[in-house]
Amino acid sequence: MAEGKQSDAHTRAQEVEKESQEAKEEMKELEENPPEKLEDWPSGKAKYQTFGGPEGDHSYDEGPEAKLGPSSLRRHEGGEVTIEGEEVDDSDEYKGDPIPGGPTDPEGRGMGSSDEGS
Repeated sequence: MAEGKQSDAHTRAQEVEKESQEAKEEMKELEENPPEKLEDWPSGKAKYQTFGGPEGDHSYDEGPEAKLGPSSLRRHEGGEVTIEGEEVDDSDEYKGDPIPGGPTDPEGRGMGSSDEGS
């Protein structure tokens, strides 16, 4: 009977490893062309994988994360944006679209809206 339990555990371990490998492959595909909308990101096992692979393999600027913007980009109170300590001419160039329903969504109710139950 102990042999059957070991076999079941081995089979389950193989299934988990296969699922993990499939999730890694899905995330690797996303690295080539990252989705622009939150709802287009994976919702299965891949959502638990790190974009760009595990930490330590490469720097931010050498990996796929560089497609998300420069690592030295900083946002400051008041709306200023700097890259490598230099203020950019057009900070709007570095803004993404508002998250639907979020506090900056002009068509959404946003946080703090008092029209609940209307």
